[in-house]
Amino acid sequence: MSRSGRDEPDPEELRERATEDEAIADALEELVIELRDEPVKESRLEGLFDEATTSDPRIWNTVTAFIDVEDGDAVVTDESKLAAGKWAPEIVDDCDTMVTIDIQRGLMPDDFKYQVGRELQDRITEFREEAARKRQEADELEGDGE
Repeated sequence: MSRSGRDEPDPEELRERATEDEAIADALEELVIELRDEPVKESRLEGLFDEATTSDPRIWNTVTAFIDVEDGDAVVTDESKLAAGKWAPEIVDDCDTMVTIDIQRGLMPDDFKYQVGRELQDRITEFREEAARKRQEADELEGDGE
């Protein structure tokens, strides 16, 4: 519970969570820049590319990269494939966000960069919007307390 005895978080806690969301968005932006500027095989998303382009599409539908932000860096902690609508058994701890791509044998690196970059941009937008919402809520809570 918050200081006011209600179940809503206090403004300071909301601002801390907004700062965390911004840090995740910043780290994901760096990952997008790396994806754009570096060869896929030298990027942190190499494993996602390999799984998406070499897995048997008759068995696997999609592959997901689980991303955790540690000390300001986006770290791909694992990749997991989805088969016929059922998740593979891996459980990933400390996942801040995920990027999912369809299994596509022969997918060209530039097409991979475009698809994954677009999805990462969507995650960045979501984290920035959530941070703004939390800051606004914190401002409103402080305004109510005056």
